[in-house]
Amino acid sequence: MIDKLNEEINKFLSSFENIEEEKINQIQKKFSTSITDDLNKGHVTTNVSMIAASNLKKSPKDIATALVEWLEKTKKFEKVESAGPGFINITLKRSDFVSTINKINQKSQKFGESDYGKGKSVQIEFVSANPTGPLHVGHGRGAAYGDAIGRILSSSGYKVQKEYYINDAGRQIDILTASVFARIFSDELNGFFPKNAYKGSYISEIALAFKNKNNLKLDIDKTSLIENLPIDEEKEIDELILRLKENYGAWTDIKAFALDEVLKTIRTDLESFDVTFDKWYSESSLGDISDKKSKIKKAIDYLIKNKLAYEDNGAVWLDTSKSGDDKNRVLIRDDGRATYFASDVAYHKDKIDRGFDKLINVWGADHHGYIKRIEASIEGLGFDKEKLDVQLVQFANLFKDGKKVKMSTRSGDFYSLADLINEIGTDAARFYYLSKQADQHLDFDLDLAQADNKENIFYYIQYAHARICSLLEKYNKSFSSMPEDATAISNNTYTNCDKLIHEMSKYPHIVLRAANALQPHLIIYYLKDFAQSFHSFYNDNKVLTESKENTDSIVYCLYAVKIIIANGLKLLGIKPIEKM
Repeated sequence: MIDKLNEEINKFLSSFENIEEEKINQIQKKFSTSITDDLNKGHVTTNVSMIAASNLKKSPKDIATALVEWLEKTKKFEKVESAGPGFINITLKRSDFVSTINKINQKSQKFGESDYGKGKSVQIEFVSANPTGPLHVGHGRGAAYGDAIGRILSSSGYKVQKEYYINDAGRQIDILTASVFARIFSDELNGFFPKNAYKGSYISEIALAFKNKNNLKLDIDKTSLIENLPIDEEKEIDELILRLKENYGAWTDIKAFALDEVLKTIRTDLESFDVTFDKWYSESSLGDISDKKSKIKKAIDYLIKNKLAYEDNGAVWLDTSKSGDDKNRVLIRDDGRATYFASDVAYHKDKIDRGFDKLINVWGADHHGYIKRIEASIEGLGFDKEKLDVQLVQFANLFKDGKKVKMSTRSGDFYSLADLINEIGTDAARFYYLSKQADQHLDFDLDLAQADNKENIFYYIQYAHARICSLLEKYNKSFSSMPEDATAISNNTYTNCDKLIHEMSKYPHIVLRAANALQPHLIIYYLKDFAQSFHSFYNDNKVLTESKENTDSIVYCLYAVKIIIANGLKLLGIKPIEKM
């Protein structure tokens, strides 16, 4: 539909004399054609007359009048008329309008796919939660979002790689190790447990698993280990970690075991959530700043060599203020230790070095202040900061029985992603995580997500799919095969399906919008309205008691409706339901 119209519009623009090609190109990039929001306005509309007015030095209405005449002469459209300040509304010929059903039924699962991003590679890094415990429901929103945009971009022709960055080289992993250590030797330490350690039951489970595989003894003096520790919670655990690293030989074994156990849990939970990664990238693989051959050392040296990083008071700083950061940032501390920021700089250099055309980072909203410094590091390393697209995701607040659910990993009192999956299922969880724009606040009501009524949008959409499956099953029991066309609709003798056809024609453009804007919720909004159109049609029409020709046409159309709903849900990582 739209391609045919755009082709004629471009011919129309090229017909103007004494207009530079550059101006024509500007118009072609800016004007839009889209499916009308209401059938009373025709099938397709364009704003080209208003966009072209300044370049063509004519009024929008004069351009609209000329374009209407041009399009009418082609005889490719049923009706062409101008509206408002210069919109052009086009009614398609019946065969072109109805052809949408044929395209959907022929392409089936591939309908809505495009080659828009063909030849372009995108890397999406998301979740990347510290491997210090099970994922909680706050992490679930980023997981659903990152996976969904990966699916949508893939369907739009992009080559997509999904990556999880494992923060396995920092202080939090040391705290995890100290927490497990304290549980392993709880009896020997007379129940001592650091105030700022991780307190979840999973810590005791990891400790028990380690003890069952290893026959270790506390071969250091417990008095020197836990006495005279600082009163401050943060200083207490840091001092305990220091003492353990210096005096306890099995520290490395416990650390490796604890990290592996937590990562197993994270992988399992994500797989249950239908989220998989092409690559798990370890922070520790960046190496140590003391190693001249390490990735982190090479990245910092490059910045220093090009005078983009500088030394001051024994520390190495990156000048991030030039990129709008509120102050410059430390890369190497005055004691020679690399900061977390230094690891991020080296990691992003490695990502760009791998040749991706676009990097998408899905971060929690609390990382907003981190964007400028990463952009500064990318520029400092000689790359275009436009390669990086940071998508901020607000953590979701979960409500159950009207009360907000706690989500603190450190305290051990939290509702895990696995708990959510067990309670309402993967599909409902993913749907509600994606039901609003990712950077907007989300209150996730568990009770609503499980309700069997139209207030539950997830149920309402799935019910539409299941209703059609039931109808098709009844049809198949009466007739030997599915209809191959929609004769009554094509001949304009049955028009009750027109609104459904019109809504279906919007689907490919919704997918493309979602891909360009990285906004999966656009698909949910579309499916909600589309499901409403279907339910209204179903309630107002007696499908199987119509004439054979009308019934065949309706069934052929509703089979396409089923495909649209299924394809839309699958882009969100949700399985369509056939029976409810």
